Amino acid sequence: MNLTGRSFIEPPDFSVEELDGLIDFAGEIMAKPSAYAERAKGSLLATLFYEPSTRTRFSFEAAMLKLGGQVIGFSGEQSSSAAKGESISDTIRTVACYADIAVIRHPKEGSAKVAAAAAGIPVINGGDGGHQHPTQTLTDLMTIKLEKGRLSNLKVGLCGDLKFGRTVHSLARALCRYDGIEFILISPEELRVPDYVKVDISGAGGCAYREVERMQDVLPELDILYMTRVQKERFFNEEDYIRLKDSYILDAEKMRLAREDMTVMHPLPRVNEIAAEVDSDPRAVYFKQAKNGMYARMALILSLLGIE
Repeated sequence: MNLTGRSFIEPPDFSVEELDGLIDFAGEIMAKPSAYAERAKGSLLATLFYEPSTRTRFSFEAAMLKLGGQVIGFSGEQSSSAAKGESISDTIRTVACYADIAVIRHPKEGSAKVAAAAAGIPVINGGDGGHQHPTQTLTDLMTIKLEKGRLSNLKVGLCGDLKFGRTVHSLARALCRYDGIEFILISPEELRVPDYVKVDISGAGGCAYREVERMQDVLPELDILYMTRVQKERFFNEEDYIRLKDSYILDAEKMRLAREDMTVMHPLPRVNEIAAEVDSDPRAVYFKQAKNGMYARMALILSLLGIE
């Protein structure tokens, strides 16, 4: 597997074999992190976060620091020259004069692709609007592999905001390249998966899916339940947000309907879509999932920098 110098903008940028290789590499780092503590010494990661983030930003920064590298960057458009009107292309070209690799998060779809085209260094998409979030997908695939021992022959429930949820869009596109995947799309009608994502799911070599509105009806058949929050920042109408924000709440009572080996995932942050009482259920792995993200990003940084 040679990913040196490449960018990671959406999951199809890497083949299934390359994704599997990254997952295995992340597992090796997780098993013996001390062996990688100085691998990126002398390298510099730039974090360009035009919108708020906790897990993605901190996990990238922690990943680079634990590899012995350093980090520069900004958090918030107002703390960058974007506040003066500078374009993404000019910002990334300037940053590339200083850094060896960059991660960008931006509210506008396609922004990471624009940055990658202009950069001259590897660029990682840390989330572009409601479009894609490929490193969360890498984290999700790693978590599924660790919990289930496989990435094939799984029935996956995607629940909540499936219209604006970029983590859902990325995961669906990635998992559909594995054998025997079936999606159950659980959402109110207003927040259903966009048609273009459904085309990706059901296209050539794709996988089966069905849409339902009640979580309770399908919980007993799921291998994985992937919860998402209803994202206030993606709504143009606050009344619609208020009406839909509590549509799906997973609690202990609903968990009793699920199989003993079902896995509950969430990209976080959560608001109230998973009750705190679920946290102690051994089937809930969302905080493990967050930690896995650091190792997945360590593997990605080393691979794109060409560090063995």
